[in-house]
Amino acid sequence: MSTTRVKAGKELPEVYTKLVEIGELVETVIDRDIHELVKLRASYLNGCAFCVDLHSNDALKAGESQQRLFLVGAWREAGSLFTEAERAVLALVDEATKLGEHGVTDEVYENVAKHFSEKEVAALIMAIGLINFYNRLGVSTGMTPPKR
Repeated sequence: MSTTRVKAGKELPEVYTKLVEIGELVETVIDRDIHELVKLRASYLNGCAFCVDLHSNDALKAGESQQRLFLVGAWREAGSLFTEAERAVLALVDEATKLGEHGVTDEVYENVAKHFSEKEVAALIMAIGLINFYNRLGVSTGMTPPKR
């Protein structure tokens, strides 16, 4: 990337602080492992290398397996490596991230609702919206992952 881009968190730290607070509130409602899958899948879909790197490392530190992390990008073909509930969430992430003409289908929504309470579904939708916002910040400002 040849153009130096703004560091949004540095320029508007008060906004970034509120985003972090939203994420923390969401995580009081949904399981951390599910939340990491949400963040990772949306980041793959949005092509945010910084967020893919960050959330895959966070998930590894929290005990997630490398195999499952590698397969988030191809979750539909991963067989039983993801539970029914996780697969329902990943389908919701796909449709809510790539809204298109039809948004989230009733089938996908009803499948998530079978596995989660209304409060959890609300938190999942908010978590998806939040990571999509972060991805857009990361991609638009040219954030890249650090070398490890």
